[in-house]
Amino acid sequence: MAKAPQFRVALLQLPAAQTGQDRLALAEQAVREAAAKCGPRTLLCVLPELFASAYFCQTMDPAGFALAEPIPGPTTQRLGQLCAELQVALVASLFECTAPGLYYNTAVVFDVDGSIAGKYQKSHIPCDPQYEEKFYFAPGDTGFAAFDTAVARVGVLICWDQWYPEAARLTAMQGAEIIVYPTAIGGIDSEPPSEWQRQREAWQTVQRGHAIANGVFVATVNRAGREPGPNGGIAFWGHSFCAGPQGEWLAQLGESPETAIVTCDRERAQEVRQWWPFWRDRRVDLFGPLTQRFGPVAK
Repeated sequence: MAKAPQFRVALLQLPAAQTGQDRLALAEQAVREAAAKCGPRTLLCVLPELFASAYFCQTMDPAGFALAEPIPGPTTQRLGQLCAELQVALVASLFECTAPGLYYNTAVVFDVDGSIAGKYQKSHIPCDPQYEEKFYFAPGDTGFAAFDTAVARVGVLICWDQWYPEAARLTAMQGAEIIVYPTAIGGIDSEPPSEWQRQREAWQTVQRGHAIANGVFVATVNRAGREPGPNGGIAFWGHSFCAGPQGEWLAQLGESPETAIVTCDRERAQEVRQWWPFWRDRRVDLFGPLTQRFGPVAK
């Protein structure tokens, strides 16, 4: 079946977690509201990273492992039923347990019939002040992939993966029409607001570069607002966005919780790849050294 000339993506910028909040119900409501504005089988919804709970990685606490669950599991069953009811595709980042002592930060891609089209485990795991993810997550074993849904062929990367052009390239090489990045990023009070702005602008710039270099749509969905934690917690800065294949802004959200629905034009993406034939001119015969950590260093 020929693909429609356009598809839509909903950026569901949820609020930072608060005590006693039913995060799954909050996400379901956001998906329902977005679906009500679009026709069936036309919408891809994207939730923030680890949306179902507070961002527990602010501290190294073994109690946090109690939040993990298998995939398939209770949350994927509930989200799959929601997708089937509304006939939407969905990307949801979850805390996955695959075996005792083995945990991943995993994004699940649901198709419009509620089935799981695929999953991606976060490859690059950060260790920064109040982002203690190496304590909780193993580096992913899935490799880079794109998954077919009735809406689009979706590539998924997660948060810290955003800084690595190799990850975006390898995902795009799997035929992704859009690369989505569920994200949980913000500022901590030990850094001045000027540094927050520099980091936020760098964060947007590098991902717009991935869109340009690969001729794909890029959608990044973050939390918004301050979440309790040590040293004042994290002020998640929101600013979720969608960029087109020339890096053009298709949507920019602010610092408050909100949803944006963006139309992605397949024909435009194809035209951009014809005007800017980066794929044709790649010197794959010269790229072998990318598998090295660094070097060689001149002596």
